[in-house]
Amino acid sequence: MSLIQTERLQLRLLRDDDGDAAGMLQLLNEPGFHEFIGDRGVRTLEQARDYVRNHTFGSYAANGFGMYAIERRSDGAWLGNAGLVRRDGLPCADVGYALLGAYTGQGYALEAVQGVLAYARGTLGLGELRAIVSQGNARSVALLEKAGFRDDGMVVLPGKDEQLLLFVNTPT
Repeated sequence: MSLIQTERLQLRLLRDDDGDAAGMLQLLNEPGFHEFIGDRGVRTLEQARDYVRNHTFGSYAANGFGMYAIERRSDGAWLGNAGLVRRDGLPCADVGYALLGAYTGQGYALEAVQGVLAYARGTLGLGELRAIVSQGNARSVALLEKAGFRDDGMVVLPGKDEQLLLFVNTPT
């Protein structure tokens, strides 16, 4: 069942089944994911299944939101994930997204982020939202700006060393 529908996409809760585990395994090992988000050490289907259980299911239970599978409505293709994350060191939820390399550059990430923003505001009643981006990830910066985020400086999250670009999106 989809939580969010856009013109071309549907976003739904992630599952720990073979399909979502295979998609997550591929996504978590994309070169762009490693470069801009980080290596999560997930190398097997079972590790991917555990990653979904431990990270995503916990967020659904604790926060009422999390990362969602992105599927193309026309054929059900699994494109990546997008959603909301609650991180230590940030005052509110932040928007996250990642697509498989084969689906980048086609407007899917922007469409997914816009859907997440509408869901966060309309269904969840959230106000201000944040986003973090690794320095040098110009494509994500451009996407966030198109989605209505504005630069809000830099942040270092607790327990991390990397300075990240911080963006904010407030309701209009």
